[in-house]
Amino acid sequence: METTEKIVESYCRYVKGWFTISNIKCSTGQYEIDLLAIETTSDEGIKRYHIESGVSISGAFSKLTAKPFSPHKLKERVHQASQRRTIGYFMERKFGLPEIVTELRKFGFKEGNYSRIIVTWGWEEEAVEEAERNGIVLWDFRQILKEIAQICLDKKTYFSDDTLRTIQLFERSK
Repeated sequence: METTEKIVESYCRYVKGWFTISNIKCSTGQYEIDLLAIETTSDEGIKRYHIESGVSISGAFSKLTAKPFSPHKLKERVHQASQRRTIGYFMERKFGLPEIVTELRKFGFKEGNYSRIIVTWGWEEEAVEEAERNGIVLWDFRQILKEIAQICLDKKTYFSDDTLRTIQLFERSK
């Protein structure tokens, strides 16, 4: 599991108070689901979330875009990074593949009973509109880090989660 994915999982667990399962390999193909989360404290009953992380701090490719996605360009090394920064990429490769949908069903995630979330390092305004049209919520990774840091400062709790503990120690060292 990637570091950014671990941070997002810690955020869901310790800030949001959700149950999580991460890094779910699909039984066919080489695909995986980054994170599934369940919220049980909602007044509306159980809420489910399929969360995919796509965090890049590369200046040219840090923001999520609404540019067209091309499976053919994704195979071309020169276009891979820009293709992975599109809403279309997430729609087709992270949320929409039959292998992913089949795996989601095994956990009770069926069309219409869960939310799709993309965690990224900012986005272009057109990406927000495209995400909303496709029923996707965008989370800014930088905001997630700030919320975790605030929890670490506010609580005197010893976190045994390595990711959270690292952020806590960093915040206290300032």
